[in-house]
Amino acid sequence: MRRHPVTTLLAAALLLPALAACGADAASGPVPAGGATAAPSENVTASVKKDEALAKLLPEEVRKAGTLRIASSVGAPPSAYFPSASSREPAGQDIDIADAVGRVLGIRLKREEASFEAILPALGSGKYDVGTGNFGVTDERRGTIDFVTYINDGQGFAVREDDTSLPEVTRLDQLCGRNIGVGAGTTFEATLDARKKVCADAGKKPYKVSVYSDNGALLTSLQQSRVEVVMSTINGLRHQAAQPAAGVRFLGEFHRLDVGFAFKKGSALLKAFQAAVNELIGNGTYGRILDKWGTGASAIDKSLISPPEHK
Repeated sequence: MRRHPVTTLLAAALLLPALAACGADAASGPVPAGGATAAPSENVTASVKKDEALAKLLPEEVRKAGTLRIASSVGAPPSAYFPSASSREPAGQDIDIADAVGRVLGIRLKREEASFEAILPALGSGKYDVGTGNFGVTDERRGTIDFVTYINDGQGFAVREDDTSLPEVTRLDQLCGRNIGVGAGTTFEATLDARKKVCADAGKKPYKVSVYSDNGALLTSLQQSRVEVVMSTINGLRHQAAQPAAGVRFLGEFHRLDVGFAFKKGSALLKAFQAAVNELIGNGTYGRILDKWGTGASAIDKSLISPPEHK
């Protein structure tokens, strides 16, 4: 697993959610000294047992090997993050759900940390079997990637707590003339780039999109007012806004998206993962995971394979 610079980790964990593409209450864990968010201690997946019938949905070679390669984009709570500078293993909603799916299917997930923008191409090349990173299910992505959904998150906005110039944002024309920070390779970047015309149509100055591949750099830019607004995940921004030390104010939801495990197109793992998520929903484990991380408002009733994007 790639190690993280301590300063970048603590900055990112304090403020920004994983710059993923997508979901919303904040996690209830305390914020310890140093700025990182402590992980809730409850182990809600320990009692999950293998389901022999569902395990048979896996390809025979996977059942024999007993392992799958999973790439995880690790950013900040509540999705996936390092709880402290000394953490060797990530924590978060995505981590717990993936581990619970592995238990249901009787396989071990060999996790490797990877950058968000690198995971989807690596699935196609066969480097990984499955990826997590709060990947939003969009119609564009469904052309080359398949998904198994496990939560409904989406796109939202936040500003510095001391910035009172925007009470809320529900339309992009409210951002005209402003500098907006986003993560590289995300739906946030794609949405803003595709809809820049809204400002010209409104007779306003265009907004600027500043793209960052590193959470710490985006944090610093917001703190130093080099960007005025951050566009990121609903759940992540709500979590950060609930942390008194973060100095962030949530501006509202813009667009909801289903979020899912990502696979290469046509993967033989899809039905097994879908069945496992639905088993977790049915036996209550799924609800306990979301309650642990404060994301119960983003629960789904049923896991789907590559559903159409919400419009």
